[in-house]
Amino acid sequence: MTFPTHQTSVVGVSGYAGAELARLLLHHPLLRGRAPVFFGRPEEENDASTPLTDLHPQLADANGSKNLMVEPFHWKALSERGVDVVFLATPHEQSRAWVPQLLNHGVRVIDLSGAWRLEHAENRAVYKFEDADSTVTDATQRKAVYGLPELHRQQIASTQLVANPGCYATSVILALAPLMREKRIDLDRGIVCDAKSGVSGAGKTPTAKTHFMYAADNLSAYSLFNHRHTGEWLEQLNLHANEIIFTPHLLPIPRGIFSTVYVTLREQTEPEAIDACFHDFYAGSPMVRWFGARLPEIQHCVRTNYCDLGFALAPDKRRLIVVACLDNLLKGAAGQAVQNMNLMFGWPEQEGLE
Repeated sequence: MTFPTHQTSVVGVSGYAGAELARLLLHHPLLRGRAPVFFGRPEEENDASTPLTDLHPQLADANGSKNLMVEPFHWKALSERGVDVVFLATPHEQSRAWVPQLLNHGVRVIDLSGAWRLEHAENRAVYKFEDADSTVTDATQRKAVYGLPELHRQQIASTQLVANPGCYATSVILALAPLMREKRIDLDRGIVCDAKSGVSGAGKTPTAKTHFMYAADNLSAYSLFNHRHTGEWLEQLNLHANEIIFTPHLLPIPRGIFSTVYVTLREQTEPEAIDACFHDFYAGSPMVRWFGARLPEIQHCVRTNYCDLGFALAPDKRRLIVVACLDNLLKGAAGQAVQNMNLMFGWPEQEGLE
């Protein structure tokens, strides 16, 4: 029997992404027998530990999960428990403040917030961070690797800080990266991305727009021209803001993202060439399923860590539509975080995710 050599910890396990992290880590084949150390969110005013299954009854099983506790966070516990990797499912501002301290404690960090995803200050401005010490945060930012394995798996494997991508950003980048690498898109004609997300993408804290009476039997657009994920594809795909229009919508389903990306190709292209472009780009990416001319659907990827991609090419052989589907809580959050952990530890990146 192989015993786990790593001790994980989840901070912010009370949220939707935190619950999925707990489920994946508890059942990860290379971590069994060494449960994560669970902490609540710092803003939760509770000095007492809470049973994990009180927060997430769906995690109850016959392997001792009922004995696991969610503790108030304290720094001393990291060293006492031998934690060497911390997953932060915390608000952006909290992650921004805590990550430099966590790195100083010698642990690896996989941050699910937007705190460290963006290299350029003009893109980070949407978060309105007020850094106490810009020298420290600038140095930390330089250490961060954008945690999209399909683009940066080698850098992820050797870093101490992974900035887990946003859910919308994951779908948009994966839909466009192969075409951008081969310079097939006529950027003067622009890119249009129409994306829709299930209600869980807004997080667990209820708001007027995620209330059942608003979201059910409804479809609404929001954050036009100023969505927080915009800077991610601008930086990762080397795009300018005037080259892409992104419109997110709230879809009245619990989870899932459906992104439809419209581009014009620089020259007439056969369908076989588009198929080869995507197939070759994702040949070594086990968490991307290329469907070719068959268009993916949310129902086929929800509750999995796959991003499903498919395409349709117009008769003029220049107008191309790429469809990307994923589960916003898995490939768009917790599952991708575990995928990044696998790379950091030198394990197959799909371990515990298929």
